[in-house]
Amino acid sequence: MNYLPIVLSAIASMVLGTLWYGPIFGKIWIKEMKFTEEAMAEAKKKGMAKTYLVAFVGALVTAYVLSYVLGVLGADSWMAAAKVSLWIWLGFIATVKLGDVLWNGRSLKLFVLESSYYLVNLLAMSAVLTNL
Repeated sequence: MNYLPIVLSAIASMVLGTLWYGPIFGKIWIKEMKFTEEAMAEAKKKGMAKTYLVAFVGALVTAYVLSYVLGVLGADSWMAAAKVSLWIWLGFIATVKLGDVLWNGRSLKLFVLESSYYLVNLLAMSAVLTNL
C-alpha cells in the first residue's frame, strides 16, 4: 500500500474542513450549532492544536480505510472511486447524520451542511487516492 496518497488525502481533508467550516459556511455552521461568541473565544483561548491533531488522525484513518475499500473493490479510476464514495456516504454517513436531526434536535440545515461536507470530503479523498 502506498502511504503518500493516504497522508495527502488526510491533508486535503483538513484543508477542506478549514475552508468549509471557515470562510465558506462558517457563519451558518456557528449559527446552526448555536455557538456563542463567548464559547468561540474560549475555545480559541484554550488552543485548538489538540483538536486539530485528533481530527488529522481521524482523517488518516478515513483515508486509509477508503484506500483499502477502493483497492478491494478494484476502483482504480476517480469515477469508480467516486461511485464507491457516494455509496459509502449514503449508507454510512448521511443515514447517521439524519439521526442527529431525528433524535438530537439538530436542524435540517445543519444536516445538509455537515453531510454534504462529508460527501465532498470523500470525493476529494477519492480523487487524491486514485490519481497518485
